[in-house]
Amino acid sequence: MTTYAIIGSGAIGSALAERFHAAGVDAVIANTRGPGSLQPVTDKFGSTVKAVELDQALQSDVLILAVPYDAVPEVAGKKAVWDGRTIVDATNAIDFPAFKPRDLGGRLSSEIVSDLFPGAQLVKAFNTLPATVLAADPVKASGKRVLFLSGNFPEASKKVADLIARLGFAPTDLGSFKASGSLQHFGQALVALNLLRD
Repeated sequence: MTTYAIIGSGAIGSALAERFHAAGVDAVIANTRGPGSLQPVTDKFGSTVKAVELDQALQSDVLILAVPYDAVPEVAGKKAVWDGRTIVDATNAIDFPAFKPRDLGGRLSSEIVSDLFPGAQLVKAFNTLPATVLAADPVKASGKRVLFLSGNFPEASKKVADLIARLGFAPTDLGSFKASGSLQHFGQALVALNLLRD
């Protein structure tokens, strides 16, 4: 049985916890401050989403990075190698307070994040919807809300697409990082715009 961990308990992490709970999919959630700081999340979703220490969460099969982009190296530094893990990059490289996509020297943020997790298979997902939209019921009268994903490892992408479907969304695989690069930049700009409007 595949195990899931949400790393981060901010707006996106909490939104994901709500979706996991609503779908009845078991997961753990962790942050750098410890399980005691996660009581608001576990009070609402504790029957399916358990708060654990970060080191324990990092043993899960699928890790969803729901932390700020600049906090990713700290998470990655917890282990030297990540063999066998699927890392889901839900971050956006956005400069605050300007709310503009960061200049990464022509590289995609997912490529940079992937380099930080040697041995892991990285998939970009859960990063194109604002937290309030991500937390809301994805099933509407007109159909299911779409969630995009991309990655260089088809098996990992299939695993994440299956998870997205279990959470009630309609997964749309954009292919490799290279193939989806312009859309990845567009998604980050869209999220930045939505944050600015909020």
